[in-house]
Amino acid sequence: MKTVGATCLLEARELTKRYGAVTVVDGVSLGIARGETLGLVGESGSGKTTVARMIMRLVEPTSGAVEFDGVDLLAAAKGELRRLRRRMAMVFQDPFAALNPRMRVREILAEPFAIQGGFARAVLDARLLELLAEVGLEADALGRFPHEFSGGQRQRINIARAIALKPELLVLDEPVSALDVSVGAQVVNLLRDLQRVHGMSYLFISHSMPLVRYLCDRVAVMERGRLVEVGPVLEVCERPREEYTQRLIAATPEMPVG
Repeated sequence: MKTVGATCLLEARELTKRYGAVTVVDGVSLGIARGETLGLVGESGSGKTTVARMIMRLVEPTSGAVEFDGVDLLAAAKGELRRLRRRMAMVFQDPFAALNPRMRVREILAEPFAIQGGFARAVLDARLLELLAEVGLEADALGRFPHEFSGGQRQRINIARAIALKPELLVLDEPVSALDVSVGAQVVNLLRDLQRVHGMSYLFISHSMPLVRYLCDRVAVMERGRLVEVGPVLEVCERPREEYTQRLIAATPEMPVG
């Protein structure tokens, strides 16, 4: 099990987000070590996704700080931020909405490489085939459109695009909540295998404590925009201190993973 310390990859301090008089996230601090999976869990509306989006700078925080590998993301200039973003990627909740329906899979997967530039066609083609194999899809997927795939297959395409540039941090925002239970379990096991191979760090956002228990090293529990409990996942799941955490554990059924 990984712990945050000298090998800390990402550190968020006192992140706060307000929309007018409404505070959506209130002073959230968390860290993720290299190779660690941190679960961020809570009910819908607890602020989990807003935290993730602030970390990725898709949403600007009202206050607070985010450091990636010791660099202040919020103060980074555009060029430096662009370079840092190559080392981070995000997988979104809805596997269909995240894909351009007018683009074939080849174009979708080639986007990150086009942004980075400098890849010969033969090298790019080989890398696209490698990505498909990594996520369990056949080579003929390259010529097809998103609507031709099942929900689970579309999420695999999203994951392939996210890992294209071999990021060090993958932010996963409820990546299986739109899938049925058995398909979701397959995707979770894929994520576990990919982490084992590539050594990525994960921020795994979920409302399911059993799922977090299976995949994560540590867990941070959010309620109404604030962190209420943080600790090793087995400790929190087996001996939760907070009544809110106890309710989350009781409310979510086991998932057939493993």
